[in-house]
Amino acid sequence: MTEWQMSARYPDPSIVTLDPSFNQYRVMLASVERLWTGSRWGEGPVWFGDGRYLLWSDIPNNRVLKWEEETGAVSHFRKPSGNANGHTRDRQGRLIACEHGGRRVVRFEYDGTITVLADSFQGKRLNSPNDVVVKSDGSIWFTDPPFGIRSFYEGEKTEPELPHTNVYRIDGATGAMTLVADDVDHPNGLAFSPDESILYIIESRSDPRNILAYDVDGATLSNGRVFIKTQPGETPDGFRIDTDGNLWCGWGMTPEFDGVRIFNKAGAPIGHIHLPERCANLCFGGRHRNRLFMAAAQSLFSVYVNAQGVAGG
Repeated sequence: MTEWQMSARYPDPSIVTLDPSFNQYRVMLASVERLWTGSRWGEGPVWFGDGRYLLWSDIPNNRVLKWEEETGAVSHFRKPSGNANGHTRDRQGRLIACEHGGRRVVRFEYDGTITVLADSFQGKRLNSPNDVVVKSDGSIWFTDPPFGIRSFYEGEKTEPELPHTNVYRIDGATGAMTLVADDVDHPNGLAFSPDESILYIIESRSDPRNILAYDVDGATLSNGRVFIKTQPGETPDGFRIDTDGNLWCGWGMTPEFDGVRIFNKAGAPIGHIHLPERCANLCFGGRHRNRLFMAAAQSLFSVYVNAQGVAGG
């Protein structure tokens, strides 16, 4: 296999327009960049604009890595990390992390201490919290499939105590935890529409895999339906949404699909960013939230786009 190299051509041929509407989101003088390589399974990127750095998970290596925008330096932010997976920030800027090893959702306080937000439901331990988003009311929503307890590769192998279909909400004011969906086959990535009227959730073990949509009414979900039904070989994972409502989805598992697939708010595919590795998750960052950071299997990639990510992801 030929070693991947950053394209010297503009526009970058690895960024493909599937529908003309995608052209408005492309920066024709920007190429996909590989910022770093050396992970076993990269996941859960989150941007810290106040520090000009990105954090992301390397789950099997039990560490969270830090990439600095100013210097390009990569270091350990947290090791061991509890096999951390998904990350986000709350509306006060604090880091929220999903841990496979600890089977919990935690918050990092300003003084460096860790607050456990959730580790059980109705007296039973969580499976392995996977991905997390924060709503504007301060509530924390997360998925809980058993991927981190099925082997010793991404956590500690054990038997699940709860179903593999659950999505939960933690109240931002009281800390009370409620079950908001119990009908998602291995829920994975999740994100709110820009106006927070819809919650999208990846159903990662349906065949074919689905992206579901639910109507949001305060603290509850209703009207669950298939928003996008993928084709064979397509495997969505983590994703984020821009201010126009487009879904930027980690994609892959075959060379044809490895990278990021972009869908408009009607669910139609409009663009694709090809990567040499399967992209597990992504986030928007940079000063204007217009730089897409892509956590792939072994590497961290980025590309500037003419779109801005919504807050809370």
